[in-house]
Amino acid sequence: MRLLLVEDHVPLADELLASLTRQGYAVDWLADGRDAAYQGATEPYDLIILDLGLPGKPGLQVLQEWRAGGLATPVLILTARSSWAERIEGLKAGAEDYLSKPFHPEELQLRIQSLLRRARGLANQPQLEAAGLQLDESRQTVKRQDEEVQLTAAEFRLLRYFMLHAGQLLSKSHLAEHLYDGESERDSNVIEVHVNHLRRKLGREIIETRRGQGYRFSGDAA
Repeated sequence: MRLLLVEDHVPLADELLASLTRQGYAVDWLADGRDAAYQGATEPYDLIILDLGLPGKPGLQVLQEWRAGGLATPVLILTARSSWAERIEGLKAGAEDYLSKPFHPEELQLRIQSLLRRARGLANQPQLEAAGLQLDESRQTVKRQDEEVQLTAAEFRLLRYFMLHAGQLLSKSHLAEHLYDGESERDSNVIEVHVNHLRRKLGREIIETRRGQGYRFSGDAA
């Protein structure tokens, strides 16, 4: 999953970048509201983490511009603990959730997971489940028929995206856009390699290839 982090406090941004990367997210970081207004509207992010106190253009204005332009990407706003008015205005402007600073990294992780599942209509699932698999996002492992399967970081990222989009036809280019940040080289052939690794570990029937179109993760979301 590809995230946009908009935060001008560099030490916090560095900490969040490291933490989110460890959790298997591809993250782009911006510190200026003007840059965020443009990039958030033009790049295919799965979720945006937005600080409201930004230079260049306030985060609330950025969010209002996104929603006015039809951007439906889930937005989690970051606010100062005492700024209850900011939280209310952010939710009114279209944010899905907010988190008050300072916060525990695990709380942010759980809120991100919840928002991503909610965006795919899976809000009632305590963990990500699809096609007979249960994904443990904290340990980056998957269970099938009570057997735990270890995944590499790249396999985990790809499987999580497949499970969140079970039953959908996904092209290689689409997968590359959502699995790598803006600085990474996006090689669609690498996607094919990881798909083959997942098939070896989980069964060939789990991912269907549609020649010239892409891949379909079998089954509907549980």
